[in-house]
Amino acid sequence: MKISTAVETLAALAQENRLSVFRLLVKAGDSGLGAGEISEALNLGKSTLSFHLKELSHAGLVHSERNGRHIIYSLSKGRIQDLLQFLTEDCCQGRPDLCLPSKNKEKEVCC
Repeated sequence: MKISTAVETLAALAQENRLSVFRLLVKAGDSGLGAGEISEALNLGKSTLSFHLKELSHAGLVHSERNGRHIIYSLSKGRIQDLLQFLTEDCCQGRPDLCLPSKNKEKEVCC
């Protein structure tokens, strides 16, 4: 991933409503959610939600698929994986496993 792509992706998440949409879609998993479900869950108006979904889509974080009369939104896992890899590739002298918290410990210090 290029640094400019990482900045664009992170910038899309650096807004409260977009981050809330992103987190909701993480919880929804592969099945995704319809715009109405997202709007209701986050108490966002349709035009506001549309704007934020467009920004997330433009950043490559969300994709949409038409299902009859509905549009289902879900995460673009490849972009998220690319971003996480980019963010951790130089962590701890090239050992990103050292930076990830252990499941057995409350807190672990990197490096």
